Order: sequence, then C-alpha cells, then structure tokens
Amino acid sequence: MLRFNSWLGAVLLAATGYAIADEQAYKGQNLLQSGVDVLGQPLVYPSGTPRVTSDIITLAPGEAGKPHIHQIPMFAYVLSGVISVDYGDHGVRTYQQGEALLEAQNVVHFGFNPGSEPVSLLVVYVGSTELSNAELP
Repeated sequence: MLRFNSWLGAVLLAATGYAIADEQAYKGQNLLQSGVDVLGQPLVYPSGTPRVTSDIITLAPGEAGKPHIHQIPMFAYVLSGVISVDYGDHGVRTYQQGEALLEAQNVVHFGFNPGSEPVSLLVVYVGSTELSNAELP
C-alpha cells in the first residue's frame, strides 16, 4: 500500500508539473475567454466534420455589411478602427481597435463602420463542412 501511495503521489506530481509546463509553453496576452456570445447566449458547436476558417474583413467609412446570421461560433478581433453591430431587438453595440468578441449566434445582425477611417477585423469561424460561416436570412 505504501508503494502504491508513493507511486500515486509521483504520478500526481508529474501531472501537475506537466500542467505547469504547458501553461508556461509560451507567453501571450489573453484576448478573450468565454462560453457565451456578445448577447450572453451559450455557444453551440455544430455537429459534423470540423472546419475552422479565418478571414480579415475590412469596411470603408460608412460601409455596412448585409444582415446575416451565424449558426456557428465566430471569434472577432478589431485590428483597426471602430465597428458597430446592429442586433435588431438586442440593440447596437460598438467595438474598437483591440477589442475581442464572440459574435452573436442565431441572431440576425449586421456590422457597419460609423467612423471616418476603415475598420479591419480578424474573424475566426469555428464551424463544420456542413454549415456555412454566415447565411443571409
């Protein structure tokens, strides 16, 4: 029994050491950690074959996107400028350079550039081959 307890203690210590090592594998700035989207709704991962897509979206001053909906989680990071997003009954929210967000899922919305400078976003869609990244309603 003593031998088993020693072995178990060594395994737990090693596991803890690996966890600490993993956390220190690189240094970085956390941009976002959440299980809910910008409207407070829990994220829903799609079933099917996983597919991750990333894009950089740029809107000129005064430009607006088309109303659309995401059935999959979408992460966005504002690289430059200011973007406002109209969520209909949920209101309008504005995001500025350096802000990160998990976009609303299953809610029709559209983004527009209210500023005098272009806005650029890095977006990452966590989807599947069976669903599109965005759909027009």
